[in-house]
Formats: sequence, C-alpha cells, structure tokens
Amino acid sequence: MKHGTALRDEILSPQITPLIGVYDMFSASITAKHYSGMFISGFGFAASHYGLPDIGFIAWPDIVAFVQRLRLAFPRQHLLVDIDDGYVDPEVACHVVEQLELVGASGVILEDQKRPRRCGHVDGKQVLPLDEYLDKLELVLATRRDLVVVARTDATEESEILRRAEALAATDADVLLVDGVRSIDWIRKVRSVIGDKPLLFNQIAGGKSPRVSLPELQDLDVNVAIYSTPCLFAAHTAIDTALSELRLADGRLPEVIDGRGGIADALELLERNISRNHPRSVSAHA
Repeated sequence: MKHGTALRDEILSPQITPLIGVYDMFSASITAKHYSGMFISGFGFAASHYGLPDIGFIAWPDIVAFVQRLRLAFPRQHLLVDIDDGYVDPEVACHVVEQLELVGASGVILEDQKRPRRCGHVDGKQVLPLDEYLDKLELVLATRRDLVVVARTDATEESEILRRAEALAATDADVLLVDGVRSIDWIRKVRSVIGDKPLLFNQIAGGKSPRVSLPELQDLDVNVAIYSTPCLFAAHTAIDTALSELRLADGRLPEVIDGRGGIADALELLERNISRNHPRSVSAHA
C-alpha cells in the first residue's frame, strides 16, 4: 500500500491517530518502539539541524534528506512532514511535495503564514491573504499523487479563524489544522464550520493549546493529534540533568544497571534500523 493511502485510511478510521514529533534518527528510533506514526516537526528540525528557532531557517533539501533517511529505516511508519509555507513560492512548494512523495513521505502540512514566519504557538504570526494561500494550496493538491495534505491556518482573530477554516474545508485537502487553538470550546467551534473534514490538533508543551488526552480529543471529533516536541524537550531536560550530575560527580560516569542507559542498550536500539527492511532479521530483534 502507498504511504499516503495508509495514513489516509488510518485518519478515516474510527480511532484517533497520534503522530509523535521526532527531531533526528535517534529520537525516531525510540519513537518507533512506541507509536506507528511520526511527525517531522519544523520546531524540532530547526533546533536539532541548525540550532536555531523555528522562524524560517529550514532549507527544503535538508528536510527532504531527513525524510529519506527516516523512510529507509522505518518503512512502515506514517511520516507527516511540516513544510511551513512551502518555502515561500508556490512553485517551490510543489517541487518539495514531489520530492517528499518520491522519498516516501506520507503527508505534508502547508500553512498560510507570511514571512517572517513564527512557530504556531508563539505571538507575532501574520497570515497571507486567503486567496493567495488557496491558490498555493490548490497547486500543491494538483501536484500530489497520493500524499496526504493538511491545510493549516495560523489566523488568530476569532472571526478570521472560522472564515478560513470554512474555506479550507471546502478544498480537496485531506485534513484541516487550526494551529494554536486556545481552548476546547474553540475545537468545537472549528468542528461546527468544517463539516466532515478530518480535523488535526497540535499539542506542544507550554504552547497556546490546552493539554488534552487522546480519548478527550476523540470525543471532540478530532481525527489526528500531533505532538510536536515531546522527544526534543525530554532530551533537553535529560541531557542538561546528566551533564550537571557528571560535573557534580567529578567526571565519574553513573553505573549502568541491567544495560539501561549504556552502550548495549543504544546498540540494541540502533541495530533494528539496519535490519528493519529484512523480515528474517526483524524477528531476531522483536
């Protein structure tokens, strides 16, 4: 089955689809042990690949190369990719969509922000005129073959959120995302204007949106939940803690107990990525 079709079928199933934000191959390797889908987050990629905030620094060849590495290691995972505004121009957006589909992405998220762009959960966002965004979206939809396309609005004014949500729901986009939605009541309002269009909810720790469980989101008729940064923020905390403890211990490494947190544990995880495409070897690591 094609990757886009597989993700689309899961989105349309009765159960909500969670996708976990990954920022490098190691975080993806851990995620694959727990979840069947990944989200290639712009926030996480900008932080890990460039050491910069998510305000428009990402170059599209870098994101394509990362997705290609992910697909080779994880042939059965859903891979939803944040492509920001399509890297400004509609022609570039369409080229990126073609490239991502070629290397095995399952879907993309295309936003309506104008430059300079911002993370969807911070202040200062500006949006393109709706007609300009719709023209870009329609070109992307005409370009994709099987890829799932998520139409995203970053509007912040209440009437404009609903106007854009309704307009995006009328397109052939597979899924709709209103980013930075600030309350459960607003999830209900968006659902009321988009009809049966599948709805995506983005959660980021410390962001604008409320913390909501998957059962609660399913009760709100949300179809997809993306978690942009749990791996990145967990790594931030764990690395900072580990290095602080190493200094306090005068450079003596902590004892490894039952292999957890040591070289054997890491190698066992990484060796799965060598053999994941080979059924005979996979069973040896199951």
